[in-house]
Amino acid sequence: MQAPTPLLQLTGIEKRFGGVVALRGVDFRLHAGEIHGLAGENGAGKSTLMKIIAGVHTDYSGRMELEGRPVRFRSARDALAAGIGMVHQELSIVPELTVAENVLLGAQPTNKLGFVDWRRMMTEAGEHLQSLGISVDVRAPIGALPLGLQQMIEIARVIFSGARIIILDEPTSALSPPEIERLFELLRQLRAQGRSMIFISHFLDDILRICDAVTVFRNGQKVASSAAAIDKMWIIDHMIGAGHQELEESYLGEFQLKSRTEAPVVLEAEDLCLRGAFEDVGLRVHAGEVLGLYGFMGSGQLELTRSLFGKLPPERGRVRIMGKEVRITSTAVAKRAGLAFLPESRRSMLFALEPVYRNISISILERLSRLWVKPATERALAHEQVSALRIRPPNVDLPVGTLSGGNQQKVALARWLTHLPHVLLLNEPTRGMDVGAKEDVVRIVRDLSARGVGVLVASTEPETVLALADRILVMKKGRIVHEFAGEAVSKDRLLAAA
Repeated sequence: MQAPTPLLQLTGIEKRFGGVVALRGVDFRLHAGEIHGLAGENGAGKSTLMKIIAGVHTDYSGRMELEGRPVRFRSARDALAAGIGMVHQELSIVPELTVAENVLLGAQPTNKLGFVDWRRMMTEAGEHLQSLGISVDVRAPIGALPLGLQQMIEIARVIFSGARIIILDEPTSALSPPEIERLFELLRQLRAQGRSMIFISHFLDDILRICDAVTVFRNGQKVASSAAAIDKMWIIDHMIGAGHQELEESYLGEFQLKSRTEAPVVLEAEDLCLRGAFEDVGLRVHAGEVLGLYGFMGSGQLELTRSLFGKLPPERGRVRIMGKEVRITSTAVAKRAGLAFLPESRRSMLFALEPVYRNISISILERLSRLWVKPATERALAHEQVSALRIRPPNVDLPVGTLSGGNQQKVALARWLTHLPHVLLLNEPTRGMDVGAKEDVVRIVRDLSARGVGVLVASTEPETVLALADRILVMKKGRIVHEFAGEAVSKDRLLAAA
């Protein structure tokens, strides 16, 4: 019996960025009514291939066929017109606009005079969302909704545009387990309607749960593809090869926490409160200790670290750094007191068009020179960090925006490591990163703790907290509800406590 013609087929795809080969001889197939998972390290070529399919990258060699006919898109608009849409990891919603305006953005119905027909827009948006099982007030500002709902509404917008093929880039990276269940139910519903999806994720459990087939990329090439039953180790082995013990533990096993509470306290907080975010929070971070703050999205742990760094000054409570009470009213005060902060969004702290070396040196320019900083000095400093953190490619003159997400995160870390802080606050340090890049972050953080830096890691990813922390505090609805210390703890126990 002849196999059905793929809905989408790519053959011998090659893509270069200057002298760097991003994709080499890649073949890929997607069938109608299929959810196809993509796995691979940052920089392996997944996103590049998806951007070719979505019409973002137009300069490539090879052949793409849609329903058996050759196609070559000149833009993302071309791809969308052909029924291919992409939901990016960084959502493209407009927070200030209503749900209805976001769903119909660019396609708002108009009346005879050419003005937006607001009543019709509200009705059409509501009916469309209801058909996908999404119940929400379409008049509400979308920015006020939970992140999981925002994500589903963005998917709905792509579907409403007529897309038959939907590319999802890290769709579960910021969602709580209940939100992931809602998303998966929506994807199953779309699959039953005959739509096809490409599901890019670094969460191997999610890939195994929702995908009908899996393709693995490494170093710009497709190294494996299977529609048969596979397990986590099959994916890991093809992504980075066997023998990565730390990696295997971070995905499969229990972790033995090793509390380091005998060292001096470098950061102490008492009775911290910020209305709507957290209340009565107390914690201590010791020198050389990695303290994990875990909770589902909206539990308050991310807001707490922002507050400690002065981005959201607390309404009441006390903070002591190195034993001295500090009233943190701004980020400048926090930095002077010896705190450093890495937010969950790389975009918010990196200058994408500026070279790597400038992104690294910018936080300590006043330490390099009071009047004029020589680029040679900045480059030398950056070369040290690029080598120590294994930033790839090791070219300090490249615009940081051209690096993979994982390597951009390393650049963001490097900015604070040129002059060691007393305490490093990390929000979602491995979000959207592949397992190999996560392993690098684990190594970097452990090296910092070995040098006496206190580290506070806040995350919604249990794997991240388990891989990094010596001790774990669990937050729920703005309060600390459990502490894990000096014991074996698994992902299941962490999820149960949250």
